[in-house]
Amino acid sequence: MKRLLWSFSLPLVLVAAPAAADPYPVAVLRGLDKVTARISTIEVPIGHVARFGTLEITVRTCDKRPPEEPPESAAFLDIWEIRQEQPAAHLFRGWMFASSPALSAMEHPVYDVWVLDCVSTSSTADANAPEEKSE
Repeated sequence: MKRLLWSFSLPLVLVAAPAAADPYPVAVLRGLDKVTARISTIEVPIGHVARFGTLEITVRTCDKRPPEEPPESAAFLDIWEIRQEQPAAHLFRGWMFASSPALSAMEHPVYDVWVLDCVSTSSTADANAPEEKSE
């Protein structure tokens, strides 16, 4: 019986690329607190950690297709839950795609996080600090 091997060249290329050469050094994420119905837009520079509620989100890489192709942004994320008096719980590690948030979703009873875009500059004056904006 033959086995099919699925190859995703985009993630392999992005993981191997150094962060300094990344054309999109900032990931724009959306977070939803299901208890309070608070929606936040979170800008996270590559390699930095952003806090959303009890979650710590690290963006490893972010890339999007050129303008002449169908729109798609993808980010490789690590998401941990940090609670007082408890060890950190690893919730998610993998690619999230802006056009298909349910394809690779983080499972959590209180929070949802998904990718909106990859951008070349942060909309904030201080690009070193992750930004969280409530809507």
